[in-house]
Amino acid sequence: MFGITSLPADLAGPEHLNHYARWHWGVENSEHYVRDVTFREDASQVRTGQLPHVMAAIRNLVIGAFRQQGHTNIAHARRHYGYAPNRLLTLFAL
Repeated sequence: MFGITSLPADLAGPEHLNHYARWHWGVENSEHYVRDVTFREDASQVRTGQLPHVMAAIRNLVIGAFRQQGHTNIAHARRHYGYAPNRLLTLFAL
């Protein structure tokens, strides 16, 4: 594996670069898991125009709103708000 960095030598040692790479992929994997498993994004049949980007933006908005309210289990939060749609109004302060 190769990488290019603009970090100074004291912050670009192997142990630092390993930490940065693992942190990056940990975030990437956790976000993909939530979007794919909880929202079934990879199974979506939306393929034309800007709709795939719009749907991704809506998913990101919902995940961000759940996390801002302190929910760590997005699947549980989705069920919680889905069972009582009036709760969505409080989620977005409407």
